Amino acid sequence: MLYFLQQVLNGLHAGALYALLAFGYVLTNGVLKRTNLAHGPVFAFAGQVLVLVAVYGWNVLWLTLPATVALGIVAAFAYAALTGVVLSRSVFLPLASRSPNAIVVATLGVALVLMELARLAAETRDFWLPPMLARTVTFLAADGFAVTLTVIQLANCALAVAVIGLAAAILSTSRLGRYWRAVSDDPAAAAMCGIDVIAVFHAAVIGGALLAALAGVMAALYYGNISFGTGLVYGLKVLFVTAVGGYRDPLRAALGAACFGIAESLWAGYFPLEWRDAWMFAFLVALLLLSRSGETAAGRIDVTRS
Repeated sequence: MLYFLQQVLNGLHAGALYALLAFGYVLTNGVLKRTNLAHGPVFAFAGQVLVLVAVYGWNVLWLTLPATVALGIVAAFAYAALTGVVLSRSVFLPLASRSPNAIVVATLGVALVLMELARLAAETRDFWLPPMLARTVTFLAADGFAVTLTVIQLANCALAVAVIGLAAAILSTSRLGRYWRAVSDDPAAAAMCGIDVIAVFHAAVIGGALLAALAGVMAALYYGNISFGTGLVYGLKVLFVTAVGGYRDPLRAALGAACFGIAESLWAGYFPLEWRDAWMFAFLVALLLLSRSGETAAGRIDVTRS
């Protein structure tokens, strides 16, 4: 039982990262309505910027560890915001009314550009941050086995819950949230009602990029480094999770992604780790097919009744 609880707690941390990514992805997809392959790369890019700037601050500027980490975090969010602006104005907005494949190809190109920028900046080397806030907190212990989490895992989970809760409250109660829902439902009707659709579009894309950056910062601080392959895998998983749950409710997508993180941790705890991603992707594909077949069946019933 304690081993099971340990895997669930481990899954909470992974789920917090997935939840932030899913919330940001749905925030962007609500106004874009196109598959965005750049979301995961922005997550990885922000983490890599944090590591690279922290290494520069430590080796060149001779800053203390807290100061160099803080500098890396500021740089990560700044570059993520800049990436969001470029994506929104130069990629998404011109291509939003084109074929859906245009966005897919363009965001794949953006992913390659971000990957090469990070690789060239690091001179094809791996840099690592030292372990931070690695002290363990014990929740339960019996028969020589302890259920624990580190301080940084607890801090990341608390921060993710706070940010998602705040973002969900803003979408539910604020004027910006009402504008986002209006543009997501019908941008033409929203424009006729006096809403600045373009401004809402830009805000949603930049907000999604900042949430991805927050997840990247949290992952880099916890793991010490983050590879670009990790960003692609996280992005694909979040894409499938949000496709299963739908793109209309960011909070629902975040909760589904958190549950997926727990399920993934349970698989890693009880089954071969090398098969984890393959089986989890297969599980997501099966859920996606079942959800789409259910929607099709419901649509046919409605047509028959009408």
